[in-house]
Amino acid sequence: MFEVPRTAGGHPRLVLGVLGALVLGGAVWAGVATSVAPKSDAALVAERSDAPPRPPVVVVEDLPKLAARLDREAAAGRFMGAVLVAKGDRVFFRQVYGEANYEQDRPLRLDSRFRLASISKQFTAVAILKLQDEGRLSVSDPVCEWIEPCPAAWRDIRIGHLLSHTSGIPDLMARPGWGMRRTTPATLTELTEDSKRFGLQFAPGTKVRYDNAGFNLAAAIVEKASGKPFQTYMRDAFFRPLGMKATGLDLDGGDHGVIMGYANFPGGLAAQPNANTSIVAGAGAVYSTLDDLLVWQRALHRGALLKPASYQQMLADHAPADTPNERGHPRRDWGYGIFSNRLGDQVRPSFQDRQIYHTGSWGGFRNLMLYQPDQDVTVIVLSNNYHLRDQVFLIAQQGMAEALGREFPTALAR
Repeated sequence: MFEVPRTAGGHPRLVLGVLGALVLGGAVWAGVATSVAPKSDAALVAERSDAPPRPPVVVVEDLPKLAARLDREAAAGRFMGAVLVAKGDRVFFRQVYGEANYEQDRPLRLDSRFRLASISKQFTAVAILKLQDEGRLSVSDPVCEWIEPCPAAWRDIRIGHLLSHTSGIPDLMARPGWGMRRTTPATLTELTEDSKRFGLQFAPGTKVRYDNAGFNLAAAIVEKASGKPFQTYMRDAFFRPLGMKATGLDLDGGDHGVIMGYANFPGGLAAQPNANTSIVAGAGAVYSTLDDLLVWQRALHRGALLKPASYQQMLADHAPADTPNERGHPRRDWGYGIFSNRLGDQVRPSFQDRQIYHTGSWGGFRNLMLYQPDQDVTVIVLSNNYHLRDQVFLIAQQGMAEALGREFPTALAR
């Protein structure tokens, strides 16, 4: 017997042992054999100007260990957010926990919009690489060909340095006056001029240091190369063709339907209404939903967005060879707006599958999006609680392990 909750996040759970094979327009979404093999997202995008088909947005809980743990954690008040796990064309898990706005007693929905924070960096990187594929620029171009006037100290910086955190330009948070900048709206032009005021921390390409400012400069280059405002280019090049109707950039502080972010303080859970993502326009301003992100993951990793050479550039390790390990674990590969590593080494029991990923934290949100290329597994964990870093990481690794058939992790090892 199968029980369907009245709302997402409700109980009893929706158990989809058989209903996991969801029929959509005559095609079956769960790997059940059909007379016509499903086409890849890349083929569909190439054939049609409108968006590729999507699985229906319903609760799915076909990972019983993950479902049981999330029920326990949510009931104890230790997790709030949204989780999706997909393997190939099948969604194994999709559920939400907690409230979109506690002050208004508004529950989370399966299509709730979250601020992605630094997961946004891969969108900016893909924009640059798409423009490269179109012959409008190259990641080897000097930044000074695109940003004028250009500081003399930037003469050796290439666009690729901006995307791999190797430019030497100081991060926003490492600059004097960060507290004022954090709460003051800014345009890309203003952010570019602000970056010009500071010297380099190291020679370009000689070190790696996490840098939001580089992605703001990359967004400014997207504007110049495309002739469009950054948010307009992203909409026209990606969000609209892919049917990502609930995805966009918050550069104006307007009402974009994004849920409230929160933080844990001694006095309890506190709303964080002032996100001001205008100051991370190219580094952290995208908002989206679970299923829009699944569309993005499939399009990116199945070849619908970039030519193979540019995709490989995105995933390649651009950090210097002498970059040290991290927290006693092998260091990540620093790609363009994305990382890769064996993240399962940081949980116990461990597993060693390579994962392509990025985290995101800003203004009351904590997120992690993973992709395992060998088995085509996507895991998305979005939380509207900034202080759930370890919880989000463990949940993501549990979802990945169960989808891959690995032993289910129960603890962090870091």
